[in-house]
Amino acid sequence: MNEEYEYDEGDVEYYAVRPNKTQIKKDIAVLFALGEEMSELSAAQLKTLELPEKIHKAVAEVAGMPLKGARKRLLKFIAGQLHKIDIEPIQEKMARIKNKSAHAVREHHIVERWRDRLIAEGNDALTELLDEHPDADRQQLRHMLRNAKKEAEAGKAPKSSRLLYHYLKDLFKGENEPESGDEQNLEPDDYEKGSHPEIMEAILPR
Repeated sequence: MNEEYEYDEGDVEYYAVRPNKTQIKKDIAVLFALGEEMSELSAAQLKTLELPEKIHKAVAEVAGMPLKGARKRLLKFIAGQLHKIDIEPIQEKMARIKNKSAHAVREHHIVERWRDRLIAEGNDALTELLDEHPDADRQQLRHMLRNAKKEAEAGKAPKSSRLLYHYLKDLFKGENEPESGDEQNLEPDDYEKGSHPEIMEAILPR
């Protein structure tokens, strides 16, 4: 482990007066889980958190590490550093990122279902789509559907199916966007994903 991230027990000796150990474990679990959550973000998403440089660098490093002892030690270091700052702004930004990600997954499934229905059901599904989206280009959709079916029958690469997917994605864009306050549905407790006994044992005050 890099000396820059040497684990100092003092970093996580959180309490001068020992409170309830259950609460200590809960606090530690939140910090450790938050570190794990951040390590799963893309570089662009991580940058939006505006972390202190030391934490940002450690999180970026742990992201590419295998699930071994060195990774756990670095996550303990991150937890110790997080304890020194106000993590609420970080939790709020993480909640927004997760909410947007969940929306993207829902959007993907909606588009995928419509594409598959259009290819499988033809005119019936197309009529239903046009009723819901009268601005859609009927002629372009018919053209893509015909080509998608031909490609499937000929065993060719699904070029038109992909084009249809992207057309539908643009058509549905803006629908079912999360409300401005929806990120509040993801509370900070969402980061508490259970205890980490090996971490607790290492850093709980005795």
